[in-house]
Amino acid sequence: MADKSLDAKGLNCPLPILRAKKALKAMEAGQVLAIEATDPGSAKDFESFCNQTGNELISSSEENAVYHFEIRKS
Repeated sequence: MADKSLDAKGLNCPLPILRAKKALKAMEAGQVLAIEATDPGSAKDFESFCNQTGNELISSSEENAVYHFEIRKS
């Protein structure tokens, strides 16, 4: 279960990542951020973002052109 949700639908790169970065900054370590995005590049973007920041990409999926991500703050 996510501690916070972020609706990034309709936003193009780099806005979903920037909004997620801002949301994660306000969260405690161990908390989970759920993100919904429609940018097709967001799957690779969030994977790279987590690799660079040390946050954990718990899940990544796509349904009806909406991408769903869960990130645990490190």
